[in-house]
Amino acid sequence: MEGSDFVRAKRGKSGDSGIVKIKRTSTPDDVASVLLKEREGHGADKETDSTKKRDKDDVENKDYDDDDDDGDEDEDGGDVEVSDAEKKQQRRVSHGFHLVEGKMKHGMEDYLVAENRKMDGHDLGLYAIFDGHSGRKVAEYLQSHLFENILSEPDFWRKPVTAFKKAYKSTNNYILENVVGARGGSTAVTAMLIDQKYLIVANVGDSRAVLIRKGKVKQITIDHEPQKKEEKEVVESKGGFVIKMPGNVPRVDGQLAMTRAFGDAKVKDHITVEPSVTIEKIDNDTNCIILASYGLWKVMSNEEVAKCIRGIEDGKKVAEELINEALAKKSRDDISCVVVMFHS
Repeated sequence: MEGSDFVRAKRGKSGDSGIVKIKRTSTPDDVASVLLKEREGHGADKETDSTKKRDKDDVENKDYDDDDDDGDEDEDGGDVEVSDAEKKQQRRVSHGFHLVEGKMKHGMEDYLVAENRKMDGHDLGLYAIFDGHSGRKVAEYLQSHLFENILSEPDFWRKPVTAFKKAYKSTNNYILENVVGARGGSTAVTAMLIDQKYLIVANVGDSRAVLIRKGKVKQITIDHEPQKKEEKEVVESKGGFVIKMPGNVPRVDGQLAMTRAFGDAKVKDHITVEPSVTIEKIDNDTNCIILASYGLWKVMSNEEVAKCIRGIEDGKKVAEELINEALAKKSRDDISCVVVMFHS
């Protein structure tokens, strides 16, 4: 959803309290903001349906509150009405995690977050995986500070997508100046569950988040790998290059096996810390969310993960089962896993 431009969202005038109108060009920030506003003003049971992105950075984050509520249709074809007349029973949410040190003889470099928090009348679930490389300092710092920086952004509740991006950038600037030298960096996949209704996920690097709904798996993050055409073009546009040595993986400037990461001062001018950000609606068909470091995804596909945990309803047991399977498949990396379960 980077650089997307979805327009403003507003409530309808039909008198039906279960109707939300969303214009066809609303931004991710607008959609997230409207969901929060609906919960605060009209209860936690409203749903919205966003449309696909358009790439116009100049109007991203346009505040939907400025919209004149005249009920007229727009030239783009009018408003989209989404009705949710019946309240859905709130489900219980639980989480569990597990992590193991790999066999690379460099000490554990994975860190994670899995906690619940209340803020401004909202229930938050904060989940993250930080997979450090060439040292643990960056991942350790992210564990303690990244979510705090995201939630401290002044416009977080109105422009959450932008808040994530700003916090990633400012946190990385601090890391480069104060935490790490020429070597050392970390991936980051952060997931924030708000009021059990929607999920904001941001990531840089090759840690990954997937969502399982009705037993089917959906990857909700992007693996930022140098061999991908779009990622390679970003590196080259910054003056860097991607090379693959015999028996190795493609690397930025022959060094880093990902195009986005925190830290990594040696290649900082040729990579970026701008995260890919996704908003997922959580519905009654959502089974669980899984975050894991590359040590797991290196040896298991999304489909293998979904099959491996079928029938298990405890988050900690799911995380343990996945890591045990990855070890059985000869993964030698550090492996960390966070699982969020939705119970009927």
